[in-house]
Amino acid sequence: MNSVIQKATRVIIKVGSSLVTNDGRGLDHAAIARWAAQIASLRALGKEVVLVSSGAIAEGMLRLGFEKRPTDIHELQACAAVGQMGLAQIYETSFRAHQIGTAQVLLTHADLADRERYLNARSTLTTLLRMGVVPIINENDTVVTDEIKFGDNDTLGALVANLIEADALIILTDQRGLYSADPRKDPQAYLITHGRAGDEALEAMAGGAGSSLGRGGMLTKILAAKRAAKSGAHTVIAFGREDNVLVRLAGGEAIGTELSAQTGHLTARKQWMADHLHTAGQVVLDAGAVQKLKMDGKSLLPIGVVEVKGEFGRGAVITCIAEDGTAVARGMSNYTSAETRKIMRRPSSEIEGILGFKEGQELVHRDNMVLL
Repeated sequence: MNSVIQKATRVIIKVGSSLVTNDGRGLDHAAIARWAAQIASLRALGKEVVLVSSGAIAEGMLRLGFEKRPTDIHELQACAAVGQMGLAQIYETSFRAHQIGTAQVLLTHADLADRERYLNARSTLTTLLRMGVVPIINENDTVVTDEIKFGDNDTLGALVANLIEADALIILTDQRGLYSADPRKDPQAYLITHGRAGDEALEAMAGGAGSSLGRGGMLTKILAAKRAAKSGAHTVIAFGREDNVLVRLAGGEAIGTELSAQTGHLTARKQWMADHLHTAGQVVLDAGAVQKLKMDGKSLLPIGVVEVKGEFGRGAVITCIAEDGTAVARGMSNYTSAETRKIMRRPSSEIEGILGFKEGQELVHRDNMVLL
C-alpha cells in the first residue's frame, strides 16, 4: 500500500523536541538541514508544506543552563523566549540554502478558538503558501501559561491541519511509530503500520509518558490523528531520524504508522456545515442565484442577494433561502452581515471599492457550501 503522502498536496510536518535538539544536547543543525533539504524536494514535487516545530523551550533550557525542564511557569516562559531566537535563526539559514523563504508564526489554542483570529491565521498561512514561503509554527509559550502546562505540538499540528484543510499530517518523532505494546518492555510488541484515525483500540495501545524534553507521548499523537481526521487529513507517525524519510513518504513508501481519515476534507467540511441546525443568519437570494446554486453548481455572488436577515461575522455558517422562504443551502460567509448589506445587489468587481478590501469574489464559495 502506498503512503497517503504521495497524493497529498498540502502537508503539515511536525517535528518533536527530542529530534530538533538531539535529545537535549542543543539544536541539531545537521538534522534540521536534512529536513529542510527534504522539504525542498517535496516542494519541487508541487507540495505545499507547513512545519510545526517544537524545541524552543528545550533550546532555551540549554542556553540558560537548566539541566532539567523547570516547573516554574515564568522560567518556562523565559526558556521559550530565549530558545525561540535560536530556533528561528537555524530554520531561516537552513531553508535559505535552498532559496526558500520562511516565516515564523507563533500560535496559541486561543488564536484558533476565536473565530476572527482563526480566520486571520488561516488567511495568513494560505497567503504565505501562495507566496512560496514555508511557515514555521510553534506554540507561543512565551506568553500563554495554559499551553505550557497542558498543551503539546502534536495537537497544534492537528489544529493547523484543520485550519488550512491540509491533506496530511506527518508527525516525526523519536519512535518508529505506534506499537501494539511498549517495545521497551515487551519483546513481542509489533509495529502497527496501518489503522483508522479515531479507532479507540489504538488509543488503548498508545499509553505511556513522553520524553523529559517534550510534553506528548504516543497517545497525544494518536489523539492528534483523530483530530486531524475531522477535517479529512490523514496522519503518518514516523521516525524522524529515518534516512530521507519525508522524500520516501512522498514517493509512496509506507513508513511508520499510517492512520487514515475516513472522509476527504471537502466532505468533512460540508458535513460540518450540514450539521448546523441553527445558523447565524440568512441571506435571501433572487431566482437567478437560486438557479446558479442548485442547477449550475456555482458559488454565491453578492449580486444575487436581495436581503440579509440577522447578524453574523465573517466565517459564520449562514442559510441561503429563496424569496419564498425555502432553504437552498448553508455555507460559510466571506463577509459579515453589515458588509453583505453594503455589497448585496452589486457586482463583485465593486466589492473592494465599497468596503475598502476584498476577501473574495464570492459571498459564499462553492467549496464552503452544502445544498439542502
